[in-house]
Amino acid sequence: MTEETATKVANVVLAAATVAAAYAIIRTPPLRRMAGGLLLAAITGTVPNWVSREVREAWNASGRAQPGGTAR
Repeated sequence: MTEETATKVANVVLAAATVAAAYAIIRTPPLRRMAGGLLLAAITGTVPNWVSREVREAWNASGRAQPGGTAR
């Protein structure tokens, strides 16, 4: 088996496992609630942090001093 074929087979196996896991989560209410809670926690924790970091980096790249303090 060539490396290219092995990669394709691995990708198909991973895709099938992902679809099976998604199906199990969707069909099982406790898992669905847990997944929803984890998704909400990830969105409310990650997105604001990412936006804050992007704004800070853009401000620093503009060469202006940060309001209320020194540039980092």
